[in-house]
Amino acid sequence: MENIRLSVSDFIAVTNQTLEFAYPSVEVEGEVASYKVNQGKFVFFDIKDAGGSVGCFMTVWQQRVPIEDGMKVIVVATPKLTQWGKFSLTVRAVRPSGEGALKKSFELLKLKLETEGMFATNRKRALPGVPSHIGLISSTQSAGYADFIKILNDRWGGLHVDVAHVQVQGDAAPDQMIRAIEYFNTRDELPEVLVIIRGGGSADDLSAFNDERLVRAIAASRIPTLVGVGHEIDVSLADMAADVRAATPSNAAQLLVPDKQEVIRAVRYRVSSAATRMSQAVDGMRERARVSLSRVFDKINEQHQRLTDCYTSLCQVLAQLNPDVVLARGYALLRGNQEVGSRITVETQQAIIEAKVERYDKK
Repeated sequence: MENIRLSVSDFIAVTNQTLEFAYPSVEVEGEVASYKVNQGKFVFFDIKDAGGSVGCFMTVWQQRVPIEDGMKVIVVATPKLTQWGKFSLTVRAVRPSGEGALKKSFELLKLKLETEGMFATNRKRALPGVPSHIGLISSTQSAGYADFIKILNDRWGGLHVDVAHVQVQGDAAPDQMIRAIEYFNTRDELPEVLVIIRGGGSADDLSAFNDERLVRAIAASRIPTLVGVGHEIDVSLADMAADVRAATPSNAAQLLVPDKQEVIRAVRYRVSSAATRMSQAVDGMRERARVSLSRVFDKINEQHQRLTDCYTSLCQVLAQLNPDVVLARGYALLRGNQEVGSRITVETQQAIIEAKVERYDKK
């Protein structure tokens, strides 16, 4: 077989074409070593195991989760021969592998975001009392979605729910959820609340909800957010960034709307209590009115008695001034001119006497 003579550049190009054809995308699992960031833009590290080591390159923008030396990760990459003849993996995505690495990555990103105040309680907003328009981000094929819708309808019903169907696990899940958040936040008519839900799963299944860009998108939402992911014991960074965290998708529905049966019972109880209080208030007003009227009548009676006593006293005085009474005591009434020679009339109790004045002396 005749050898093919190539220039260095051609050899590199042919090799990369061959690699791209044979291995357009590979997933490689190994331990991170020599991790570093250059110029705040480019990430370099090695991925190794007991039998070998491969160099990796990616941009900071592509690194969605924190990694450090010693962590076990899976990289999604394209094999490539650089112009300097060095073989490396051009990484498109990296994710922790195994419970220990997932936990370590979680703690690193949590500390970073916590330092920025991303989870501060003073930035949390309250959910609307009973929202009429809900934006829902979930996989419509999941059990968590079915549970949420059923409980929502059982508890209240008649709500307008806009659903954005997305993947809720895997490499594509964070970007799909981010686009859904952006979609709802740019609508002319915003939903009153934005709900993101996913049922239970392994730590790896739920890792999409620890994606840094997704967590930041939730925190930046113009719409109040409610996140219910996994089981009660599962806590994701998306949960921590949300305005309200629900333990499960079912709990998210419970937090979102009240139970209409409980509301009906509460209203009936309040109506009954109000009727009782009104009856008691009327009884109290009636008793106060009775007491007030009794006092008024007592005052009227007292005034009447005073006037009666005064009238009796005046009658007694007038009776003493009655001329008949005076005459009865032996006095007489004189009428006429009291000059000498004048005729006068003398009235006693028994008679009226005509007389003539014979003498008039002043006292």
